Amino acid sequence: MLGQLLNQIGEYDTVYTLVDFYQHIKGIEYLICLALFIAFPLFYKYLNSTSVDDQE
Repeated sequence: MLGQLLNQIGEYDTVYTLVDFYQHIKGIEYLICLALFIAFPLFYKYLNSTSVDDQE
């Protein structure tokens, strides 16, 4: 199941209409936004964390 998913990620399907193209791009955009919404708070927390040596 995981192998099929990984194969589909790199697979390119033929887009016949402009609406199909927009839906494909919209799906990719949502995945990018989701990744950024998860990564940014973690990165912000990492930047603002203080180590034990800095607290003294």
